Amino acid sequence: MPKISSLTKSMIVLLAAVSALGPASMQILLPALPIIKDSFSVSNDVAQLTLSLSMLAIAVGTLFYGPLSDKYGRKPVMMLGLFITIVGSILCYLADSIVFLIISRFIQAFGGAVGLVLARAIVRDVYGAQEAARVIATLVMVMVVVPMLSPALGGELMARFGWQSVFIVVAVLSLIISVVLANKLPETLEEPVAFEGIGSMIGTFLELFRSKEFCGYAFCVTFISVTFFAFIAAVPEIMVSVLHRSPTEYGYYFVMVTLGFMMGTNIARYFSKSIPMNKMISIGACIGILGISLAIILQLLEFRQPLALFAPIALAVVGNGIALPNAQAAAINEFPKIAGSASGLTGFLQMAFSAAAAQLVAIIYNGTVYPLLSLMLVASVLSLICFRLGVSKK
Repeated sequence: MPKISSLTKSMIVLLAAVSALGPASMQILLPALPIIKDSFSVSNDVAQLTLSLSMLAIAVGTLFYGPLSDKYGRKPVMMLGLFITIVGSILCYLADSIVFLIISRFIQAFGGAVGLVLARAIVRDVYGAQEAARVIATLVMVMVVVPMLSPALGGELMARFGWQSVFIVVAVLSLIISVVLANKLPETLEEPVAFEGIGSMIGTFLELFRSKEFCGYAFCVTFISVTFFAFIAAVPEIMVSVLHRSPTEYGYYFVMVTLGFMMGTNIARYFSKSIPMNKMISIGACIGILGISLAIILQLLEFRQPLALFAPIALAVVGNGIALPNAQAAAINEFPKIAGSASGLTGFLQMAFSAAAAQLVAIIYNGTVYPLLSLMLVASVLSLICFRLGVSKK
């Protein structure tokens, strides 16, 4: 198959949309978590499983979609994932028990994981390392910004049509995206890589883990993601029970975080040709640590307003927006011939660790913001440590 030299702007937008679909479908339900807890008469820990197990499903999905796409091509695997998303969304809408809802959310998220993996792999198929970092910065911006806005949308849908309405919205969007991609998405895989089952897949992943540089970048990405997903997992309950604000109000405060990430990814894109990727990762990681540290200081000074929490976290997310796309591009670039597998393993680490963190913050929650902020600070420091230990060239 002849190599495609570039992707059109419309195709990049479509790839960004499909990469955002999984996280958006996961986060659009966030404002409803306290209501789900009351509706099904379950504890906060159980209600949290609708989020944390969705993240685990994305992690599992990323492991399979990458190797499958390396063998069968990006397009057919993309279509399969979108179909699973639609089915899972319909099942979520029909759920009449917390167990059925959790299982359906797992199916929905498993399908939505396809865009996280294959959008980055398609970009790496087409572009070299430096240009891929710039394009991936665009993908990451949309991938994170759209889900960041989705709680506000979810809050409005919940207030007007009930919390189940969010699943119909996700199903319809998934259907529209799948129809457009079926007609517009080119196949970018040049040379299929043999896939000989689970044993072969594990062998490929072990090869990736043997690379010190890949591990440095991948775990840097992982712990940056942990800080973000720990925050989105805990903040809805904190807004209601600690700050005494409504779920809908949470969605609007979260826009600050969205703007912070947009600023960070635009900085990454603007300076992608003038500042080396590794330097950008270091700068971004340090800004992340600074923002979370400032949030802790403001809480110790007894500033209990939402602004005192969201503003410094928005600063931290500026750093995340700078570091994340560069670290993702660098991780995938270590093994360009198995970009799907490298992207899949990176995505698995991101979501598996983030799922554990999301459930952990629900378990250690003590009625204050300190367990959340402490976990975020530890994760931010670990992201910088992993990067510096794994990557020798700074």
